[in-house]
Order: sequence, then C-alpha cells, then structure tokens
Amino acid sequence: VGGLLALSHTLEPALVSAIAALDQKAVEFDSIVKSGRTHMQDAVPVRLGDSFGAFAQILRDHQVRITTAAGDLTKLGLGGSAVGTGLNTHPEYRSTVAQILGELIGQTLTVAPHLMAAMQSMAPFVNVSGSLRNLAADLVKISHDLRLMDSGPKTGFKEIQLPPVQPGSSIMPGKYNPVMAEMISMVCFQVMGFDRSIEMAAQAGQLELNVMMPLIAYDLIHSIEILGNALQALTDQCIVGITANPERCHDYAEGSLALVTALNTHIGYLNAANVAKESLATGKSLRQIVLEQGLMEPDLLAQVLDLDKMSQLPSA
Repeated sequence: VGGLLALSHTLEPALVSAIAALDQKAVEFDSIVKSGRTHMQDAVPVRLGDSFGAFAQILRDHQVRITTAAGDLTKLGLGGSAVGTGLNTHPEYRSTVAQILGELIGQTLTVAPHLMAAMQSMAPFVNVSGSLRNLAADLVKISHDLRLMDSGPKTGFKEIQLPPVQPGSSIMPGKYNPVMAEMISMVCFQVMGFDRSIEMAAQAGQLELNVMMPLIAYDLIHSIEILGNALQALTDQCIVGITANPERCHDYAEGSLALVTALNTHIGYLNAANVAKESLATGKSLRQIVLEQGLMEPDLLAQVLDLDKMSQLPSA
C-alpha cells in the first residue's frame, strides 16, 4: 500500500509533468534541424524537436510499464498469520482490511489468492523495482544526452542551453555546470542500487516467510520517492527552461559528411564515398564538390539535400 501511495502521489505526477514539458519542447523546436549522431560520429540529420519528442515517448512508455507492474501490488498478502494458513485470524479480516485500505487510498485492493505464496515470494515488489530501474536507466541516458547537446560553450556541441541554476565553478569564473542533469543521474544510480538490494532480499527468504520484507519495503518506497522528487526537480529547474541554438544546429547539420548518404541513389556509392573523402580533405562542402564535378544538376541536388525533408519522421 505504501508503494502504491508513493507511486500515485510522487512518481506519477512527476512523470506527467516531465512528459508535458518534453512534449512542449518538441513543438517549440520542431523546425530546428540538427546533425544526427550514431557511434558518436556524424549521422544523417534529425529535428531537435523530434529528439525531445522521443524523450517524451520514452517516459510515456515507462509510465505504462510502471502502472502495469504496480497492478500486482493491489493484491495484499494480509491475514496469512505466521505461515500463510491464517491461523487465529478472523474469517472476515482479510477482505475487510483490503476494502478499508482501498477506500483510504482510492484504489481497488484485493486479497492475494494464495497467502502462503504471497508470504514467500516478493516477485510483485521486485517487478515494480525493476520497472523503476528500467526508467532510471533511460533517465540517465536522457540526462547524458542533454549534457552532450549543451556541452561547450566553445569546445562542445552547444546545440541547446540548459538553464544555469548556480553561480558557476569555484575556480573558473563564468563557467556553469549542468548540475540538474547530473543530479538526476546520481539519483538514478541510487535507485539502481536499491533495486539490487531488493533483488537480493527477495531471494533471501527461507521456507514459509521472507524475513527481508522490511528492507524491501523501505528501499522500494524510498526509490519511488527520490526518483519522483528528482524528476520533478529536473522538469522545473531544467527542462522547461531549455533553449535552442538554431544556428549551431544548422551549421552542424549542413556540414555533416553523413549528408552524402542521400546522394547514393543518384551518383552511386563509390562516387558518394569519394565526394565525402574530398570534403573531409579539402574542407569544401558536399554541395560544392558535387557541383564542381558535374555529378548532379543544381536543382536536383537542392532537392536531394533538403535538410528539412531529410529529417522528417515517417508518418504513423
């Protein structure tokens, strides 16, 4: 019940806020084309708005997974007494308590169908913890992406600007650090550690009772609370204040050698590869080299290397 309360009062609202903020940035940045990157190398262009839209969808998918996993927590292993037989308990105790607790938290609670199994297996809690760990892993990925896109300002990507929330470095005047993105990563690492503790405790019960339940309850509720609080802080202090650097994004997209990919079907793979090599060696743009070598007509080249068209996601 404590886990269900923590999920509904802390993590769920935080997920809703984060998804809404990311969706807003997806709309705000929709027209900005940037270079895609795979293997940390140049790739074909994408839209900055779609990057944030992808973040929102990732969290939306986790929202569904967590809700599904939490369904197991509505089946209460109450009234099993010492070993699951219900010895010395009132015959109506289990159903009455489940009904009262359900009314108190506004959810439908039922009695576990097999009380002996419920007292031994902590699988429902491990399942919820696993869904939190899964969310934490993607939040770390998202936070690292935000830090990369904001890296610089002179020697990094600097495609976006994360809002400064502290004066800066103690040694380098004028420097600020992406501390909110770093904060969420640290919290996520803690959640991953709690998940490991819960996993170990779940297998440490013997025979009719898992005596590690207090640790499982504490770590699970604590994970939910710190993850929800951290995500809400990230949304309020970072995501909603992110701004874009359209010029930097466009320059990277236009200068990416990966644009040559769109030329394959028009000039052939070998010609496209040679154009890319010459561009890298001389600093000339792909467009300039293709035109100099007479490999394509200017109008067709402009159509093929239309960044806005190249970066458009396929329709559903």
